[in-house]
Amino acid sequence: MVNILASYVGNIPLAMFAFFAVAFLVHRYYVWNRLSHIPGPFWASISCYWLLRTSLRGNMHRDFKTVNEKYGPLARIGPNELMCSDADTMRRIAGVRSKYTRGGFYEAMKFNPVQDNLLSTRDENVHFELKAKTAAGYSGKEVTNLEPAIDAQVASLILLIERKYLSTTDSHRPLDFARIAQFFTLDVITALAFGDAFGYLESDEDVHGYIQMTEDTIPMLMALAVLPWLVKIMQTRLFRSFIPSENDRLGFGKMMGVAKEVVDRRYTPGAKPQGDMLGSFLAHGLTREEAHSETILQVVAGSDTTATAIRATFLHILSTPRTYSTLRSEIDAAIEHKKISSPITDTEAKALPYLQAVILEGLRIFPPVTGMMSKSVPPGGDIIMGVKVPAGTQIGVCAFGKTHSTATFGPDASVFRPERWLEFGDSAEEKEREKRMRMVVDEIFSSGKWTCPGNSVAKIELNKVFVELLRRFDFALERPTKPWSSHCAGVFIQKDMYVRVTERTS
Repeated sequence: MVNILASYVGNIPLAMFAFFAVAFLVHRYYVWNRLSHIPGPFWASISCYWLLRTSLRGNMHRDFKTVNEKYGPLARIGPNELMCSDADTMRRIAGVRSKYTRGGFYEAMKFNPVQDNLLSTRDENVHFELKAKTAAGYSGKEVTNLEPAIDAQVASLILLIERKYLSTTDSHRPLDFARIAQFFTLDVITALAFGDAFGYLESDEDVHGYIQMTEDTIPMLMALAVLPWLVKIMQTRLFRSFIPSENDRLGFGKMMGVAKEVVDRRYTPGAKPQGDMLGSFLAHGLTREEAHSETILQVVAGSDTTATAIRATFLHILSTPRTYSTLRSEIDAAIEHKKISSPITDTEAKALPYLQAVILEGLRIFPPVTGMMSKSVPPGGDIIMGVKVPAGTQIGVCAFGKTHSTATFGPDASVFRPERWLEFGDSAEEKEREKRMRMVVDEIFSSGKWTCPGNSVAKIELNKVFVELLRRFDFALERPTKPWSSHCAGVFIQKDMYVRVTERTS
């Protein structure tokens, strides 16, 4: 009897192991089968391994594009994740009346673990309320002296180059354009957001350690974004250093601490209203807690992506002699005929056709936001491009796939060629083709109910910076065969883009 009982007890662990093994296999089969009718890499269909590896290796934008090229415009990249490169589909998903909601990806965008922001919130009602309070500020519509504030930072950029980075026949002073572009966009956004620039260009240093923080943290953050369940578990611990305190203000925490001090001063009884973004937020009813979280989003969203757009476009200008010379000729002719001021105004820049073509082509060839930005299929499921997709499936957008589509942009879609924006005919078909191309590029700032409210400010920066640089200086890449270090983590971490700058002699 004792032997029988011992045998029974001894078999319990084996029985439990067998039970859990069977349960695991059944679950894996269910996970695989749920989206098995949609093609994609095998490992992506049964685990998060493929997606996590792609997020960590620094080539996410190309990997997503390759998947859609190989498996079709709707491809499986995870157990519950799809990637779509079809512009019409993603535009429908983002429509104002769409029942789609933000997916789990956005959980990682909560820079303050106790407070959502306009980007991180998945609640449609909360998003609507935050957008109503912040849209006028983010867009710059209620920012006093918007253009002069940007012009002041353009002037600081020019002054820094003249002071420290002009090379001559007797001296070699290479400039890391990637770094200085980040300084420029950080000073622009802090000037517009808080009324005073933080002084990156003036000091030529990483004030508050922001850039170092992004290089250390953002890749990990974006990798976690593909594992939203892990974000929920880790978030408080992960962002502990982001919460400002008197003893902990390193990296992002230090930046957040400075922003918090600015916010707290604005909410002090008797504080005077200010004509900056934060002042607009307060005027529209943003609470102190909401403002603490929103100010960090202002800096991150308003600097990193615009810096990437400036770097990538400028890199393609410098590496394409035809573009460089044509753009310079247009700028010089506009100066000679007194068609542009010094500094150039946004209105004047919009009247330079080749400049606008270069900016559009730069955004197209290298869209600055390439994370999944996933949306969740609504209850009842959906039919996407003729394929049934169950509710709760996460649909990511393939930015590089959309902007490099040969169906939209022609057989040379992989080539940087601004002239494509100046070759439209007068027929109805040609006007429709132009409209479609422009819509796809505009959608790099998202679209519909999730449109980035700050894209108008970014476009003003792009309209000014290339003209003001090229009218004063000659540029050449220091290392044409390896022009920069670029790591894609949903957004780009870029550095070591060294250029030789000389003063123009004509």
